[in-house]
Amino acid sequence: MTTETETEPNDLRNLIEGARVVLWDFDGPVCRLFAGHSAERVARDLVEWLEGQGLHGLLAESERESLDPHAVLRAVDRRHPGSDLVTELEERLTQEELKAAASARPTPYADPLVRTWTAVGARLAITTNNSPQMVKEYLTSRGLLECFAPHVYGRTQELRHLKPHPHCVHRALNATGAAPSTALMIGDTPSDYQAARAAGVPFLGYARNERKNKVLRDAGAETIVDSLEPVLKLVRESGQA
Repeated sequence: MTTETETEPNDLRNLIEGARVVLWDFDGPVCRLFAGHSAERVARDLVEWLEGQGLHGLLAESERESLDPHAVLRAVDRRHPGSDLVTELEERLTQEELKAAASARPTPYADPLVRTWTAVGARLAITTNNSPQMVKEYLTSRGLLECFAPHVYGRTQELRHLKPHPHCVHRALNATGAAPSTALMIGDTPSDYQAARAAGVPFLGYARNERKNKVLRDAGAETIVDSLEPVLKLVRESGQA
């Protein structure tokens, strides 16, 4: 699948050439976190744990049937913000993410792209709804942590700050001293796009299949790639200029 129009190659080049700081969502652009450890199963396990606590009625039917563990976490936090219940649920999700990291599948071309972008002088940051502890462990396992450290901004106890809230994007911009217009965010979900837009940061969508491409397009994303290979090619060219 190729997701290009006549203008997109230039749009992609402009995004890359204007980026001094690159903000990466983690699950999707960097790796498939749940490639060998199903996110759907994790969501079901969280729901079953709540039910085991006698809290079946805490979630609406649509929330109980959610395939997204973050949606379950958000739903509980909306009803009991800052509670011990939310803390326990978030810790359970973190432990599941740590298990998933061991079988995560690197996104094709992501590792060399991270290293190349660093080599040509860009600063990189992670802006994710995942556990920062897990992200650091994964990046360490791939020899990539030094390309991002100390700029890993993930889930905190303030769950209302999860994307699409731009909190993690603002944290990255403030810490790197970057103006929004000189940054670029790479993400694969509408919440990534919405967080970038709210912070005034240009956005590059990554869609590994047609379904994800359509969801990003419907959300308003304009420049989308189905592979990081053309991004890597352009970054390499920029380093030779």
